[in-house]
Amino acid sequence: MKIVVKVGTGVLTRENGTLDGSSIVHLVSALADLMQQGHQVVLVSSGAVGAGVSVLGLPSYPQELSLKQACAAVGQTRLMQTYENLFNHFDVDVAQLLLTADDLKRRRHHVQATVMRLFEHGRIIPIVNENDTVSVEELKFGDNDILSVHIARMLEADALFILTSVDGLYPPGGSRKAIIPRVEDVDAVLAFAEEDRGRFSMGGMSAKLQAIREAVNAGIGAYMMHGRHPERIGVLLEGGREEAGTFFVPKKG
Repeated sequence: MKIVVKVGTGVLTRENGTLDGSSIVHLVSALADLMQQGHQVVLVSSGAVGAGVSVLGLPSYPQELSLKQACAAVGQTRLMQTYENLFNHFDVDVAQLLLTADDLKRRRHHVQATVMRLFEHGRIIPIVNENDTVSVEELKFGDNDILSVHIARMLEADALFILTSVDGLYPPGGSRKAIIPRVEDVDAVLAFAEEDRGRFSMGGMSAKLQAIREAVNAGIGAYMMHGRHPERIGVLLEGGREEAGTFFVPKKG
């Protein structure tokens, strides 16, 4: 199966914006295991700006564009170095793809061909991020949720996983006792979104649901799950426990 996994800043960083080594180790281990099982995996990873925030000693996400870009330039190198060191323990190499919206619009075929060549190798995981140092438009209004959908559609992926800081989609009313295990109609649950962005994150639940709506409308099954428990990806792929995450049913062509 071709699987796209998107992980947010809130999963990859601590409260102060520094990279959370324990969380990243857990993620890398789970993705390497999926590759060992024969799945083709693309990781769409946020965290560059968040990692740069701590390097520059900022108290929260900057609003000034040039400062965001400076954070991304510093943080991206730290993020990729961390991934490379950890994946190497599992005999997996990493490939970095920094993309802009224009890349996917004008050079979509070339990006697709590159990823497919990497898949042919078998032991390389493409790690995709928005090229925040030059992509003014994307920094202006989003995170990597929509980017992950574009990648999933481009590759005709079998599944998209959105890893976030909650177990899945909760019903309205503030109760966190049980998630909704299955959603047939994303439009019907858009009102359930709670905007609880952290200091170092850019997107909220509403943005995630809108991205997921694009995925399912394209015929791609999508999952929302807790990024601190990436081993649940395998559980969900096998149709396992309802509490492992929320499955959004793809539309049929």
